[in-house]
Amino acid sequence: MADPSSYRPEPGQIPDSPGVYKFRDDHRRVIYVGKAKSLRQRLANYFQDIAGLHPRTATMVTTAASVEWTVVSTEVEALQLEYSWIKEFDPRFNVKYRDDKSYPSLAVTMNEEYPRVQVMRGPKKKGVRYFGPYGHAWAIRETVDLMLRVFPVRTCSAGVFKRSAQIGRPCLLGYIGKCSAPCVGRVTPEEHRELAEDFCDFMAGRTGTYLSRLEKQMHEAAEEMEYEKAARLRDDIGALRRAMEKNAVVLADATDADLIAVAEDELEAAVQIFHVRGGRVRGQRGWVTDKVEAVDTAGLVEHALQQLYGEEKGEAVPKEVLVPALPEDAPALGQWLAERRGSGVSLRIPQRGDKKALMETVHRNAQQSLALHKTKRAGDLTTRSRALEEIAEALELDGAPLRIECFDISHLQGDDVVASMVVFEDGLARKSEYRRFQIKGRVGDTQVWHGEGQDDVRSMHEVVSRRFRRYLQEKLKTGEWDAEDGEAPEDDGRPKRFAYPPQLVVVDGGQPQVAAAKRALDELGIDDVAVCGLAKRLEEVWLPGEDDPVVLPRTSEGLYLLQRVRDEAHRFAIQYQRSKRGKRLKAGPLDEVPGLGESRKVALLKHFGSVKKLRQATIDQICEVPGIGRKTAETVAAALAGAVPAGPAVNTATGEIIEDEASAPAETSSERGTAP
Repeated sequence: MADPSSYRPEPGQIPDSPGVYKFRDDHRRVIYVGKAKSLRQRLANYFQDIAGLHPRTATMVTTAASVEWTVVSTEVEALQLEYSWIKEFDPRFNVKYRDDKSYPSLAVTMNEEYPRVQVMRGPKKKGVRYFGPYGHAWAIRETVDLMLRVFPVRTCSAGVFKRSAQIGRPCLLGYIGKCSAPCVGRVTPEEHRELAEDFCDFMAGRTGTYLSRLEKQMHEAAEEMEYEKAARLRDDIGALRRAMEKNAVVLADATDADLIAVAEDELEAAVQIFHVRGGRVRGQRGWVTDKVEAVDTAGLVEHALQQLYGEEKGEAVPKEVLVPALPEDAPALGQWLAERRGSGVSLRIPQRGDKKALMETVHRNAQQSLALHKTKRAGDLTTRSRALEEIAEALELDGAPLRIECFDISHLQGDDVVASMVVFEDGLARKSEYRRFQIKGRVGDTQVWHGEGQDDVRSMHEVVSRRFRRYLQEKLKTGEWDAEDGEAPEDDGRPKRFAYPPQLVVVDGGQPQVAAAKRALDELGIDDVAVCGLAKRLEEVWLPGEDDPVVLPRTSEGLYLLQRVRDEAHRFAIQYQRSKRGKRLKAGPLDEVPGLGESRKVALLKHFGSVKKLRQATIDQICEVPGIGRKTAETVAAALAGAVPAGPAVNTATGEIIEDEASAPAETSSERGTAP
């Protein structure tokens, strides 16, 4: 724990101007990013008496080891730079919203020649119009099914579209009138794009124009006694009205607005957002966060606005944003939103009328979301803290193991030996820190064993040695480890792969595996990392040098956490081992040829038809293949000459030997496996 006075800047060093500041820990890791109208006044608040600071702020400044800042011209620039740094460095003490699900949106791919209507998740793509997000994908499909009757836009995938164009016959939707069938030329690309634009206009809330047009056409058809056409138009109007009824009118005057509400307690906060377009609720989403920094409702609103609109542009940013509390620098936020939209944006608190009533509804949703999150969250803060305390007490550690790393070995009868490393921080999985290893049978430059056969103990020794050797190398770079090569290079604060040591190493196994891991640490001179093993048979916890295991109660939260860590390491190792084995089984003779890429392998097999014929070819014949030079041809011929030819293919039903020509396609397919 650092003393803030040890790294406090001199009073005259800090400028009295807008800027963004970063606190770093003793590993040069960025742990907090903030902005200020006056850097001098804001940073002075952090270096007052610790007893007067908020507990979370006190934890941050005592964890930090240095502070640095960047001066900017305006508050808007400070806001943009703060958002960029939070996204880049992922600081530990900044509020980060965890989206509780991936919300689907209704997307229209206007960037294609024939736009397609579909359900999309994930990051937004350029040239695609999005509507939503929606709570459920089925809600999107129901709406689209109703609207395709009036706007028969393409919904099929590229493969189905191409297939229909080849055979000259549309899919079922084309026959029942829910697709204009551009694949077979029933409409031109221009006509189909006009349909897609009308679809987008209707979804954007401009509904009155189309209903009026259809009603007028229906009356005209009835007057001309075209009753079938009038009935079809009547049904189209009914379909559009049903689609509109799915999103009831909540705000008059076709308002476009986003309403943001916050529910919070001392430890966590939930944010709910209602997206209102054309006066109707078009989408809803929510986030939950741990309050790892001292932040009030206005601060939570500011973080929500940054996350919600940080990657958005144009109409994705509405004309009006309604919030429960205005952030401290509301004018700068309003200007930032206006720049992203390209026109003015109103950021305010609703005071009366329908907007205030709707805001109360959004707030009730936020309260329910927070209550639901607390009841079902596996990583509840109280439970996690109790689990870490139980582990520290059982293993007689100096403090709670805030970072736990677990290692597991996986193989299939001694082949394809791999290892996994999973990381849990504060009792939660940190998947970005997971690593996987291919066992080489060596540590550093020393050959330990051949890596073949079943030997989990030596594999465990190797993988722990490799992980902590990398840790020592990172310490050498940063100057934390004694070195003879002078000053350490400057660190940029970004996360490093093996830079941060755990407080506890868990291995999947009993006494032998624990002893191997401990021996690896001792050989590297590391004595401040605890080691234990969890045996599957009786779920016993083994410690180095102990003849008897530590037995935790079956109801212990500490045991439950160790089991989750061990099971996650096992899952990750099995996944990698199966992937590696699958690639090996798909490999063929050409995969062993050095320098031969996938494209040239395909070209060789396409030219000769099979590996057998390629093996019989001369070097001059191989050179005839486009892209194959003489040196490559000699390498291929030498490799195939040394490879053992595959046995003949046999029909298992009749016992008949299949000729090579007949089996060539199957052989070609198997030869297209992934190169190692």
